[in-house]
Amino acid sequence: MTLAVLHASTGYALEPADAARLADDLDSALRSAGAREVERLDGPAANGRLRELARQAHDANEPLLICADNLVAHPSLLWTLATEPAGRSTALVVADPGGDLRDDRGRVLPAGSGDGTVRFAGALCLAPADLPLLDTVADRPDVLPALLEAGLVPIATPVRLLHAQQVHTESDLVQARGAIAAVDEESARLRLAVKEKDDFFTTYAVSTWSPVVTRAAARLGLSPTAVTWLSVLFAAVAALAFWQASRPAMIAGGILLYLGFVLDCVDGQLARYTRQFGAFGGWLDTMADRGKEYLVYAGLAAGAERIGLPYAWPLAITAIVLQTVRHMTDTWYGALHDEAAARPRPVATGGVGARLSAASNRVQGDTGSVAYWLKRIVVFPIGERWALIAVVAMVADGRVALAAVVGFGLLAFGYTLALRSLRSLSMRVGVLDTVDTGRHRDDGPLVRGVLAKAGLPLPLAFAALAVLAALALVAALLAGWLTPPAAPAVAVAALLVLTAGLPAAARHGGPLDWLVPAALRAAEYLFVVAVGLAGAVPPAVVFLLLFTLALRHYDLTARMEKGAPAGRTRGAPLGWEGRVLVLAVFALAGQATWGLALLAVVTGGAFLVNAITDWRAVGGRP
Repeated sequence: MTLAVLHASTGYALEPADAARLADDLDSALRSAGAREVERLDGPAANGRLRELARQAHDANEPLLICADNLVAHPSLLWTLATEPAGRSTALVVADPGGDLRDDRGRVLPAGSGDGTVRFAGALCLAPADLPLLDTVADRPDVLPALLEAGLVPIATPVRLLHAQQVHTESDLVQARGAIAAVDEESARLRLAVKEKDDFFTTYAVSTWSPVVTRAAARLGLSPTAVTWLSVLFAAVAALAFWQASRPAMIAGGILLYLGFVLDCVDGQLARYTRQFGAFGGWLDTMADRGKEYLVYAGLAAGAERIGLPYAWPLAITAIVLQTVRHMTDTWYGALHDEAAARPRPVATGGVGARLSAASNRVQGDTGSVAYWLKRIVVFPIGERWALIAVVAMVADGRVALAAVVGFGLLAFGYTLALRSLRSLSMRVGVLDTVDTGRHRDDGPLVRGVLAKAGLPLPLAFAALAVLAALALVAALLAGWLTPPAAPAVAVAALLVLTAGLPAAARHGGPLDWLVPAALRAAEYLFVVAVGLAGAVPPAVVFLLLFTLALRHYDLTARMEKGAPAGRTRGAPLGWEGRVLVLAVFALAGQATWGLALLAVVTGGAFLVNAITDWRAVGGRP
């Protein structure tokens, strides 16, 4: 970052010596935050100069840090503003139930009467993409309110354990400096590295002591990426222990899984503590989380099979399909919610969705209550999943652990899907139409060049039809209504699944169209399972193909979430429809096992090659 601005405030009067010292302190803090130049704006020419600086920073593709010249704050707060992980605009806020702003899922929005939760603390950092907005409102004295009116939706950076205060009198200055001195900034920064709102298990079984590990990792000079790899190693060894399936091995596996999860939390805490962020690190953390979990599923299934327990692999296959589809809905619902915040529009106030949103916001605001924790537990987040696996594996076996994951996962999926669908109807916004729709659908050349030309509407309806067709084929094979290889049924199901490509060119702007990517994943994965059943494919091979497909699809969403380049994932030569067609051909030829194995090699190999090539091209470290 090159530029920082000390913006003149009104309504305060300090002794010249105190004002000069405060300006020097802020100048030092801004430079420590990464600014190479600090300019104080005051007088008649201030607005014009602010506009010039905004254009200068925009042309240099660098953020602009703006700070009120009467702000007394811990320097690390300005450092935090300037090092926002995804490079988004962010504003420093203080919790205040009577404030004129509200913190909505980490976004700063204007508050209606009685709706305020925070107030502006006097400093913000504008990302290059948002600097043109500053150009339009530079004449306004109230910079943040003007930017919010112009459409800015910044990230909230809460003060929490530290202190920030805009002073107006000498007594304010004395009080603020006393509050600053009363806080051990280093210790507070370490505690602030822990997420403010996390899941129940993580909050009470990990975050109570993980800062000790974080401090040790920082002193050892470990990077967050190195800690991520350590967590992968712990999970891989836990999976091997589960594969052994003896009681001592299962206990060891449960312990290793827990320690691996601790390290999984520490890598994020270390990144926040040291402010070492990067698109590659965020991408790797997401990919490692899913890869570790699914590797553990495989270890549990292989261990159960090793000691003669049936149905373990089918449970592992069910678990990987369920969790991947769930995560796809999580990603796109989160994007939808952010889009609704960025593009607020009138919503129904008396509908079920609106009432659910209001109730959810009330519960989320009652931090620490029983309802609050129940709401966080019922969605079955990663901490609760890993805790359940570890405990059940230690006292039972891999099959029971997988059954527990599937059972609780189904309940959580039903709960979240129903409530989110109702809430999204009240939001009245779309999100899939704001991105490269074909890329996130994972369309291949057959859809892009042929099927999409049909120009049909209702993409979600066709995607739902594809899911039902694949699910019906799986159910019929499991129930014995169809006898393998069931070639005619496989061919019909493949054709019905492929119809999901007919509305690919339609606008995906409906309030429920955020479900399309998850539905396409479900249809493809269920068709893989159906071909596996029809062709008597070893379950481990089915799981392997699903694992490589999951890596590909997590790669798509992780790149979007972490602001990474699309790279070779854009316009892939073999999309979801191509894989369905290939599987159908192999199944009809009586070579389903070879078809699944070949696709697993091609999909996994393409993922690795693309990831290595793309991240090296942008300076990452694969």
